[in-house]
Amino acid sequence: MTGRDITIGFVASPTPDAQAALADLSARYPSVPPDKAEIVVALGGDGLMLQTLHRFMGQAKPVYGMNKGSVGFLMNEFRPEGLVERLGAAQRSVVHPLLMDVRDVQGERHTAYAINEVSMLRQTHQAAKLRVEVDGKVRLQELVADGILLATPFGSTAYNLSVNGPILPLNAPLLALTPISAFRPRRWRGALLPDRARITINVIDPELRPVSAVADHTEFRRVACVSASLDYTIDLVMLHDPGHGLEERILVEQFGY
Repeated sequence: MTGRDITIGFVASPTPDAQAALADLSARYPSVPPDKAEIVVALGGDGLMLQTLHRFMGQAKPVYGMNKGSVGFLMNEFRPEGLVERLGAAQRSVVHPLLMDVRDVQGERHTAYAINEVSMLRQTHQAAKLRVEVDGKVRLQELVADGILLATPFGSTAYNLSVNGPILPLNAPLLALTPISAFRPRRWRGALLPDRARITINVIDPELRPVSAVADHTEFRRVACVSASLDYTIDLVMLHDPGHGLEERILVEQFGY
């Protein structure tokens, strides 16, 4: 970024805190509608950051988040002063989304993008039975589990971490394939896969053991087959204050402080 004027657009969560921050910043700094802005400033938590990245998917529009939510792992500290200078000094993190391709039990096809993870979950008391393929080769004939997820490095500290999946450095050329409450095989803890791999999960007996598929916040139910791979044609750009980029935050997360 240069020192020239930067056109800013604001988005905010509907919470009172975020709306108060929006009113404060809007009074301090000239702004334009987010669709016309060079940089979008998102006021909220990690959920808003994901929503904003999805909203501008395919535009490579930088998003600078300031924490006015409950978690804020992806966000910068909220300070109303010096916003233009902070934007000028910010560091870029670029990630790519997973493209999920779904075929349901009726034979209909659906697609959706995931920034964090693609997950598959059982819909009833019956455990899911899943067959795992990597680049067209069956690697796991039958997984009996509550489900499975495929996480990007960006999303490895989210749902993936909560089901004991590995944390991946942001620039690692890897995807994490992690079972959710695996029953068989008991000792299978998942796999680290090349980031260019295409992963296909077939549901065994989807009528008896129905399974849903979720790409971040988009869900399809009663699925028969799900494939996913990174879409390198799409750049998602986040801005962070120097010394507080995603690479540093992921390292901090691994050491538990």
